[in-house]
Amino acid sequence: MLRLGKLTDYGTVLMTHLARHGRRWHSASELAAELGLSLPTVSKVLKALVQGGLLVSHRGAKGGYGLARPPEEISVASIVAAIEGPIALTECSQGQGSCEQEPSCAVRGNWRRINEAVQRALEEVSLADLARPEGLAGPPPGARPLRYHPRPAPGGAERRGAAARDGAPGPWRSSTSTPSSGASTGTAS
Repeated sequence: MLRLGKLTDYGTVLMTHLARHGRRWHSASELAAELGLSLPTVSKVLKALVQGGLLVSHRGAKGGYGLARPPEEISVASIVAAIEGPIALTECSQGQGSCEQEPSCAVRGNWRRINEAVQRALEEVSLADLARPEGLAGPPPGARPLRYHPRPAPGGAERRGAAARDGAPGPWRSSTSTPSSGASTGTAS
C-alpha cells in the first residue's frame, strides 16, 4: 500500500487550517485545541514546516505561526517534502547508487517515470485548492475545482518554495507589491 505518514496528514490539516484562517498568527496550543491534535504532535509538525520554508514563526505574546507565502504558491508536494523528505516511491527514484539491484534492474526507468508523474500531480495541487470547501454541492461559485492537470515534464523539476526561505515577512503579508498581483498591501509595519 502506498500511504503518506500520519505526520504528513496532520501537516496538510494544519496548513489547510492556516490557509482558511490565515493572515494572522496562530499559537501551537491554539492550533492543537482547534484541530483536536496533541500539542507535542502539532509542535513537531510546525517545526518541520518552518524548516521546510512553508511557515514562519514569530516569538512573543502576540506571536505564533503563519504561512510564509500565499496558499496559491504552496504545493501539496512541498508540504509532503517538508515532512517526509524528497518524494521517492522506490529506492532508485532518489538517484543512482541507492539500490544494489540497479545494474540489472529492467524497470528502473519506468519507476522514475511513475515517480515523476506522482511528483507533478502533487505539484499541481496547491494549498489554496485544499482550503476550498468541496462539499457535495461542489466548489463555491467562481472557484476552480480540484483536479489534476498534467503538464509536460520540464528538463529539471522546478521546486516551488525555494523563494519562501528568502525572507518572507509574516503570515504571507508583504509591505510592497508582489510581481504576480501588482497590488500593494499597504505600508510597512
